[in-house]
Amino acid sequence: MECISVFDMLKIGVGPSSSHTLGPWRAAESFISYLQHAGLLPKVSQVSVLLYGSLSLTGIGHATDKAVVLGLLGEDPVTMDCDTIEPKITAIKASKRIKLAGQFTIGFDYEKDISFLKEFLPFHANALRFIAYLENGNKEQQTYYSIGGGFIVQELLENAKENKIIFKQFPYPISNATQLIEFCHTENKSIPELVLENERSLRSDEEIDLELNRVWNTMLECMYTGCHTQGTLPGGLQVKRRAAEIHDKLIGSKPYNNPTEWIYSIRDTEVRFRQIIKWVSCFALSVNEVNASLGRVVTAPTNGSAGVIPAVLMYYLVIENHDGNFDDIKTFLLVAGEIGSIFKKGATISAAMGGCQAEIGVSSAMAAAGLTQLMGGTPEQVLMAAEIAMEHHLGLTCDPIGGLVQVPCIERNAMGAIKAINASELALDSDPAFAKVPLDKVVQTMWETAKDMSSKYKETSEGGLAVGVNLSDC
Repeated sequence: MECISVFDMLKIGVGPSSSHTLGPWRAAESFISYLQHAGLLPKVSQVSVLLYGSLSLTGIGHATDKAVVLGLLGEDPVTMDCDTIEPKITAIKASKRIKLAGQFTIGFDYEKDISFLKEFLPFHANALRFIAYLENGNKEQQTYYSIGGGFIVQELLENAKENKIIFKQFPYPISNATQLIEFCHTENKSIPELVLENERSLRSDEEIDLELNRVWNTMLECMYTGCHTQGTLPGGLQVKRRAAEIHDKLIGSKPYNNPTEWIYSIRDTEVRFRQIIKWVSCFALSVNEVNASLGRVVTAPTNGSAGVIPAVLMYYLVIENHDGNFDDIKTFLLVAGEIGSIFKKGATISAAMGGCQAEIGVSSAMAAAGLTQLMGGTPEQVLMAAEIAMEHHLGLTCDPIGGLVQVPCIERNAMGAIKAINASELALDSDPAFAKVPLDKVVQTMWETAKDMSSKYKETSEGGLAVGVNLSDC
């Protein structure tokens, strides 16, 4: 049974898309690493990149071309200065040269050496192929699939099957919600306690806390940046940033100098129902406005849905529980990550495979589960909250206008966050013994819905709002 870590579900990376940006970036890194280990990198004279299917159809809007180039350069999406992305791409286009792994310079014609092919390869809608031409006339090539959430698999490998990534075995191997509940009962442990035991098989407690802190701090910094940045998003749609304006109206003249002080200032603001809705929406919008600008976010479980989980966690910290601390953040993320992995194993978290239900729907379920755990819910209520959240996202299509992760993607994060909070409240006021739809059933139904869904609504920009809205009117 495959094991997926919380840190596989919550990855730090660069926007705007985990499947179209982070995944291809990691694929390029993998190809360069292969050439390095084979001793071939100094012998490369030319590199070509072929983008297939959804990566081709919405690749420009998702910055897939930029991602693969940055991966070939050897840049790290976790640590690189995002402000240097555009200058680096501009320099490569102008010079028609690229320095592979930051070491070996070769000719590179950006317009000719990156090809956008509408053909779909059989295994997955997100496919890309790298071809390295060697000085002796030979060539090396590898094909990768970006299967959502920054996960990649390589063609012809035994594990290159949807949802079959090989990880180290966990002490509590969990593939579905039924098994999760059974372990809770037989081991007399809560969901976060079980997940923590699994994580301990991979990392020390110190490493787990360090990484969870990095994840949360990235989320917090992302919200802070989005709430303090005005202007228009890149890409040509002229989408106005809204988070900063909403934020300024809500917080008023409260003083603060950094993200930590910011949290305390928000706690002192008015918290009537309308303000709560606005704050949650503001947090979600802020993250995805940063994401749309090639900023650093946390895939949760994808970049397109990166705003839901931090918005709901922030809601808990600044509105529900002013005494919230790192232990609460840790609990929330452990539970959310486990719920995400159940959807990954039983269905998909790729919009190119399942539409937006696979992104916003899954993130809403993850957030609902984490919040319910913090609010004192039983394991059954935690799973019920996740089920309710997904149940009301079933069939949600992915139809980004202009292939950009902006409209309707940014607002959908706000809606997913609000639904998560509502799902949690409904579960906390319910007896799961009388629930009609178990979580495993909704996961299965989501996957069946994904398979039935037309490819027009799976991140191809060939249906829905993507064709219903005239770009010239935007």
